[in-house]
Amino acid sequence: AAIAVGCTVVVKPSEETPLTALALARLAQDVGLPPGVLNIITASRQSTPTIGAALCASPIVRTLSFTGSTVVGKKLYAQCSNSVKKLGLELGGNAPFLVLSDADAEFAADLAMTTKFRNAGQTCVCADRFLVHDNVFDHFLMAIKDRISTKLKLGRGLDPTTTLGPLITAEAAERIRDVIDEARSTAEAVWSPLMIEKTSDLSPANFVSPTIINLGSWKSDSKSQPVLSCWTKENFGPVFPILRIHGSDDDMIALANNDPSGLAAYVVGTDLRNAWRVAERLDAGLVGVNEAAISTANAPFGGVKQSGLGREGGIQYGLHEYLEEKYICFGNLNFS
Repeated sequence: AAIAVGCTVVVKPSEETPLTALALARLAQDVGLPPGVLNIITASRQSTPTIGAALCASPIVRTLSFTGSTVVGKKLYAQCSNSVKKLGLELGGNAPFLVLSDADAEFAADLAMTTKFRNAGQTCVCADRFLVHDNVFDHFLMAIKDRISTKLKLGRGLDPTTTLGPLITAEAAERIRDVIDEARSTAEAVWSPLMIEKTSDLSPANFVSPTIINLGSWKSDSKSQPVLSCWTKENFGPVFPILRIHGSDDDMIALANNDPSGLAAYVVGTDLRNAWRVAERLDAGLVGVNEAAISTANAPFGGVKQSGLGREGGIQYGLHEYLEEKYICFGNLNFS
């Protein structure tokens, strides 16, 4: 978007995934993009904060766009204040997935599998909190267990039979294991059926079995919500926290909104009038109603609350992030 409206760009990719940005730069070079329009800076994890601070402080940089964690986004937000930069922040999410009382449990399970386990749960719009009405809870949970057992296979991404790959680093996998271990002591049930076998060219260190964490029941008169980190923090892994809801749709909305993030949310129900009402009241920048694949390049993408500022995508909104309005008034013109 920045290049499309005439800006030059400095890209600092994640130290964990630099090759994609470098490949993009090579493609730009191949198609004749002028030198200096697209610039790539790679860095180690140790030097990344220094580079980020320099970009935030530079008066040459007019706009900063960042995709990453809320913690880092807040630091960049503060560092940009002295130069009063325009900011686009796409930060963390903790997406709720609401299965309403009239939902088709089998259909809801299909959508849940798509939005939870794509890329092993490592996208910012993956569902992280499953709020399921008591009317359909048992059927839905059984359907999820069946799909995990029969449709997911852990393995190498280059293996065509693999449907669930590794986490990006061994540290990320260990963090998810800690989340699961925490839940084992207090959750109603933890179910983790798949394992990865160690072979000569494949280490299990980066793999985590898809895990359902049943947090029990929640009633409308409850004065609290689950406090386990699998519920209160973005998982970014194949963890499936699920809660049985005894209450109304409004109770589910209130529980879903009781979180500082607001990037994506999902609603499943057969009464579209009611599903629309629920979607409107959810604190999220993107809401999928009876749909799991909600991201598309021609629609605005971004969050509310602590999930960020601005929007990516779409001709009107995505391009506008890299433009400034300018008013010019001509007066005293004589056309005679």
